[in-house]
Amino acid sequence: MTRFPGTENQELTLSADDYSLLTDLYQLTMAACYTGEGLEQRQASFELFVRKLPEGFGYLIAMGLAQALAYLEKFRFTSFQIGALQATGIFAHVSDRFWSILESGRFSGDVWAVPEGTAVFANQPFLRVEAPLWQAQLVETYLLNTLNYQTLIATRAARMRDVAGEQAQLLEFGTRRAFSPQASLWAARAALAAGFDATSNVLAALQLGEKPSGTMAHALVMALAATEGSEDEAFEAFHRYFPGAPLLIDTYDTIAAAERLAVKVGSGKMTLAGVRLDSGDLVTLSKRVRSLLPGVSIVASGDIDEQEIQRLKTAGAEIDAYGVGTRLVTGKPVNGVYKLVEIDGIPVMKESSGKMTYPGRKQIFRSFVGEKVKADCLGLADESPLGEQPLLQLFMQAGERMQAPETLTTIRQRTANSVKSLPAETRLLDNPVPVPMAISDRLRELTEKTHKKPILVNG
Repeated sequence: MTRFPGTENQELTLSADDYSLLTDLYQLTMAACYTGEGLEQRQASFELFVRKLPEGFGYLIAMGLAQALAYLEKFRFTSFQIGALQATGIFAHVSDRFWSILESGRFSGDVWAVPEGTAVFANQPFLRVEAPLWQAQLVETYLLNTLNYQTLIATRAARMRDVAGEQAQLLEFGTRRAFSPQASLWAARAALAAGFDATSNVLAALQLGEKPSGTMAHALVMALAATEGSEDEAFEAFHRYFPGAPLLIDTYDTIAAAERLAVKVGSGKMTLAGVRLDSGDLVTLSKRVRSLLPGVSIVASGDIDEQEIQRLKTAGAEIDAYGVGTRLVTGKPVNGVYKLVEIDGIPVMKESSGKMTYPGRKQIFRSFVGEKVKADCLGLADESPLGEQPLLQLFMQAGERMQAPETLTTIRQRTANSVKSLPAETRLLDNPVPVPMAISDRLRELTEKTHKKPILVNG
């Protein structure tokens, strides 16, 4: 809840009503400047893209559009929030019209985007906002926040699914390592949408209509073993309340625990669905546990990522499921940017060294050979199709949704199909080769024309 100036709110709580203030100050100061100069209602187009892929990534899986659209639908400023901004003193010299447009304004623009679960590459816009300049500017921070983070998680999850194969279970265990409670919900959603089977995050699972999944922690084993006599007593106690649930068997001696469980399972005294290994040599331990408990699923956890899954599989580890946490929800950032490409029909471009952008509203045209992606072409939005599939679709028009929200199942299947459609060299974990992208003749000509257009400097 937003507090009046002069009072502290150490809780730093967040609700949907606060989202309009969840922005960088310069978004507001720029919007105020636009208003003072009479530019605030000029039609602007901004595109969100990455200049380069994270190191070692051959592709990205676009994710976070659902939350972006929900944010834009609710975008508004309350009189309470406006009062809080005014009381900072920062805006003492802005025009009264600025406060009027904040008070009455709603997002009234169009949103073009690639559907969630689509593979994209560097310099390809996976979202475009076309709206009055002040609106398109103010929404930048939130859009980057949700799309950058969820795209990172979805891409990591898709890579893990690709390496693990369709039969392995992938479980999202990252809540305690995510960068915030909100991030943990987004991470769980993005992982599920990109191919994971379940999440341990109870709130995320229930909100998404999924069933949460998990095992137990070493604390339970140690606490019950200390108070009830042994590790076996801890296992039996847990199974009294959760019959057949997976057991964590590496608190003390992994192999000894597996041997004792094998006796109980073999004698019919215990039904056991699975065991989890969280430490040690997972290759050696999993093989030994498999020999002792041949019909029991083995879950591996502990600093698992796509490279570790690949290593374990190559080494012949006997693992049926992977619990992935820290390395899924943290790691190399997706450094998406949000850049103005057109204002009042005038194409614009950034020309800074190493940060040049292409002008004009654009579309990604994708070509295939059979079911495999052959190449992409980046062209202007109004060009005739330059490939078999234009990727950006209209999701919001004049502030209203144009498509119904998609289910996780639909997005998960699109992610799987997107990854399968990529060339083998693009899916490599080491030295991947992104799909080639051409620039259309019209976009190339517009870039040259915009680049050569003189900029008048007074004085």
